[in-house]
Amino acid sequence: MNADNVKSQMRKGILEYCILLILDKKPSYASDIITALKEAKIIVVEGTLYPLLTRLKNSDLLAYQWEESTQGPPRKYYSLTEKGELFLLELEKAWDELSETIEAIRNNAND
Repeated sequence: MNADNVKSQMRKGILEYCILLILDKKPSYASDIITALKEAKIIVVEGTLYPLLTRLKNSDLLAYQWEESTQGPPRKYYSLTEKGELFLLELEKAWDELSETIEAIRNNAND
């Protein structure tokens, strides 16, 4: 078994959650989302991000607004919808429960 493959699958599993967390702070342009993910050491390319954003939008978790740019064409800024905010709360609760479970297992494994 390859540890890099497992780590990659773990990152993919939390990517949507991370995107929602980023957008919860402020509406963002796709390249801003990619930058925030890279700063958090989650490497993602536009070819991965755009389909994900589209899927989240089609699920009514995200909305977007076009804004004029001083550096070229208008940009699409994504933000959470009310449904997206509620979904994020559910994910945060699930993450907390999962983190507690993993910590409990790690601590018990060391006993």
